[in-house]
Amino acid sequence: MADGFALALQKGIRAALVADSGITSLVSTRVYDEPPQDVTFPYLRFGGIEPSAFDTDTTEGSLVSLSLEAHSRSASGRVEAVRIVEAVKAALHRQEASVTVTGHTLVEMIFQTYSVTRDGEGRGYTAVIALQAMLEETA
Repeated sequence: MADGFALALQKGIRAALVADSGITSLVSTRVYDEPPQDVTFPYLRFGGIEPSAFDTDTTEGSLVSLSLEAHSRSASGRVEAVRIVEAVKAALHRQEASVTVTGHTLVEMIFQTYSVTRDGEGRGYTAVIALQAMLEETA
């Protein structure tokens, strides 16, 4: 069975990010769905993924809102977290050709916004970037 829109998109985005030198120079290949207990900072983690039906008369489609979290605990925590999400934006915003979504066609990938906050433990910063993707079922 083929993956649905959300899971296929997550897999494609992860592959694109770990192949991007701007990302790997900041977080290596530490792009997680769920980070390990002994995670090395900084890293990226998938946040929310919300697919919505976006069909036409002839094609099944989805509009997927998703977020990625950049986690930093360095001395330059806020700066590092912002640099990571800006690298994510550069790697993904309107870069549809760099993301392979198996079983689906990525029509559009759009950056929406990002925010940076102190983490819950007060030991670092988390930057959250919001993106939106439009996908169609491959015929």
